[in-house]
Amino acid sequence: MATVSLEQINKVYANGFHAVKDLDLDVRDGEFMVLVGPSGCGKTTALRMVAGLEDISSGTLRIGGKPVNDVTPKDRDIAMVFQNYALYPHMSVSENIGFALTMRKLPKPQIQAKVKETAEILGLTEWLDRKPGQLSGGQRQRVAMGRAIVREPSVFLMDEPLSNLDAKLRVQMRAEVQRIQRRINVATMYVTHDQVEAMTMGDRVAVMRSGVLQQVDHPQHLYDHPDNLFVAAFIGSPAMNLYEAAVTEGARSFRLGSQDIELPDSVRAAHPGLATYAGHKVVVGLRPEHLPAAVNGAADPTRPVLVGDVDLVEALGSELMVHFTIDARRVRAEGTTSADQEAVTESGEGVARVDPASPVKVGERATFAIKTDGLQFFAPDSGSAI
Repeated sequence: MATVSLEQINKVYANGFHAVKDLDLDVRDGEFMVLVGPSGCGKTTALRMVAGLEDISSGTLRIGGKPVNDVTPKDRDIAMVFQNYALYPHMSVSENIGFALTMRKLPKPQIQAKVKETAEILGLTEWLDRKPGQLSGGQRQRVAMGRAIVREPSVFLMDEPLSNLDAKLRVQMRAEVQRIQRRINVATMYVTHDQVEAMTMGDRVAVMRSGVLQQVDHPQHLYDHPDNLFVAAFIGSPAMNLYEAAVTEGARSFRLGSQDIELPDSVRAAHPGLATYAGHKVVVGLRPEHLPAAVNGAADPTRPVLVGDVDLVEALGSELMVHFTIDARRVRAEGTTSADQEAVTESGEGVARVDPASPVKVGERATFAIKTDGLQFFAPDSGSAI
């Protein structure tokens, strides 16, 4: 068992590109840590530095408390599962799983016992004699994991292992990967660009952008308390509705386009920094599920409402996704601030997640009750949470 510690890790390529910047991250023993972010954010580069496949420009990498910057990949006691499975097509499942043990020249009975044990964990026992080309995508992915598990490493590294699978199989394999990781209880770093995958799988999630770690926390805390606009916009599906708003004098309400939204005392107490923005602009965030439609147009008189013109209704059976428009300026780009000209648009599109029985129709005006305890506020210049 081991921990992984990245201390002020930097990666600068020969052309001057700074891929990872001062990364501080600790992965606890047995923890499932997910690195998530858009393409090019540095998450795979960070993983490859842990694996020893990329040199570290500066900083210290520790595995099990020991510095390993200059330790070769084969001596780091890690196993990596790649996106493309990297199986040997001419070998059977059994031979693929046991390949690393064969290379170590372990006795054949010992290899067979370990392969059998690993196959039982992964549900591959009946396919041990087949070749990878005879397996489904999900089965091939389990073989790739088996090849890593059989080595009994201190650390697992997984680089977008499910991205080649279809949507339904990806959901199934998410649960499989979690079940396997819990069973073997090894510190795991898992890279993905899919925030839904990150939120459903990680014990903790590290969000990266442009080589910089934005926030690391438990999935629910990331969702409820994003540190900045980027995390707020990136985490959640559908994404958080972000609008430019003006805080009124005394910070007792904010103006969203032509609508005034009263702020309960509880919200002002939860966001004391709002008082410093009285009379100034902020960015306000509303998650789709915090905008349930008022039944028959009758809103709870104790709850503020938002009125919007319905453009589209997506019926998903258990819920409706209502796309609406208000006359506020929407902060559109992920993580950019309203100071960015491309981030703010005049068109105030939004999405509400409502009950399927809600009387919402395209082309009509709808009233959405606001669950004010879910409101988020951000500084328009820095993007930091208020």
